[in-house]
Amino acid sequence: MEQCKESSRLYEGKILNLRVDQVQFEDGTSTIREVVEHRGAAAIVPILEGDMVVLVRQFRYAANSELLEIPAGTLEPDEDPEICALRELEEETGYKSKEILKIFECHIAPGYSTEKIHFYIARGLVRTEMKTEEDERIKIEVITIKEALDKMRNGQICDAKTVCGLYRALELL
Repeated sequence: MEQCKESSRLYEGKILNLRVDQVQFEDGTSTIREVVEHRGAAAIVPILEGDMVVLVRQFRYAANSELLEIPAGTLEPDEDPEICALRELEEETGYKSKEILKIFECHIAPGYSTEKIHFYIARGLVRTEMKTEEDERIKIEVITIKEALDKMRNGQICDAKTVCGLYRALELL
């Protein structure tokens, strides 16, 4: 077990904070831990009739690449993850869901981040309209689940949350 002896916040941002903690081990030695604080997120695997999945394609600045992903977004303060998942589904894809099921949750990078992602499957989708944020440039791609698997295998889908969410959803379908 590690015990925090001193903590300092180096950065406070819109979606994350950065702090540096001095921690002490049970044997008395100490080290530094850099921690990215994040409110958490929700991700959703939208399934259409005929085993089709709705994905979003967008440029990710940090990865310097356009990625194919499942819809997802950061939780608002004190927001229920299911509400976040449904909001992100409609904002990013223009679909509402009649049926949603939580399939798992996980820490995305526990070595340095507090972020936990909650994953859902959405079925019974009804088309509405996209309501993207001002800074989002999203294109929708609807492909078969088999195509999604092929894209994961050949590296065309390489986003960790998307790979995890799709494999778990496939396991349950």
